Amino acid sequence: MAKTLKEFLEENHLTLNDNAKLLFEKLGLDYAVLKELEEKYGKSDKMSKSKHNTVDPDEMIEKYGADTVRLYTLFAAPPQNNFDWIESGVEGAHRFIKRVWNLVISKSEELKDITYTKEDFKNLNEEDQKLRRKLHQTIKKVNEDITKEYQFNTAIASIMELVNEISSYKGNNKKVLKEAIDNLILLLSPFTPFLSDTLWKELGNKGFTINQPFPEYDEEALLEKTKEIPIQINGKVRGKVIVSADISEEELLNVAKQDENIKRWLEGKQIVKTIFIKGKILNIVVK
Repeated sequence: MAKTLKEFLEENHLTLNDNAKLLFEKLGLDYAVLKELEEKYGKSDKMSKSKHNTVDPDEMIEKYGADTVRLYTLFAAPPQNNFDWIESGVEGAHRFIKRVWNLVISKSEELKDITYTKEDFKNLNEEDQKLRRKLHQTIKKVNEDITKEYQFNTAIASIMELVNEISSYKGNNKKVLKEAIDNLILLLSPFTPFLSDTLWKELGNKGFTINQPFPEYDEEALLEKTKEIPIQINGKVRGKVIVSADISEEELLNVAKQDENIKRWLEGKQIVKTIFIKGKILNIVVK
């Protein structure tokens, strides 16, 4: 008696998805057809040695590189959890690695001979303070995630946020930028050692990242020295002012009164009261 397709698949520990995507791609067929067939004859199972549907790491390494596979495996889920192997996720990790590569290489020549000490980071402007604050917040987060919780996925996510911050940096302080990129590479080194060692040398540094002290955060850099405070008039934002982070309500009101954007909304009006949330907002109620 002839076996059904479903029986054949089950008997041979196969799913319809095994090699089917490659076949569909070569034949130029629509993946939607594959989904319909899966629903009819059985969907793909989770990876399992008993079902002979595991991913060959050597093939993935050959295609994407060891750092990509390592990064994706650690980023996909906490170590105590199972996860579905999704090739689009591997591709995403590979794109991130290429983004880091392009970012560092684009800055390597101008930063190669730059050195810095903690003394160089005094009296920075707001843009420089913002990047340093994000850097040291990330260093603190990565240290905590790795050493206390083994939450490698959240540690990597915070490094990705740091890359976004470095990419959007508009300042021109090369010492601040060099500190950020040096530490970015060291933070990445447990997850992408080959990439990190290569970029470390591209920046003119000596030795291997594994021999460097792991970054430690600067408590002072975590503090916000200035803040951009929205100023509301009767509940509507009419302007923003950059002031000291610990400014008092009275001082902030005086600054707001001098701001050209806000001043015109106060002309001819009587201030009834102010609602102040320190470091967040000032609402001026007028009539």
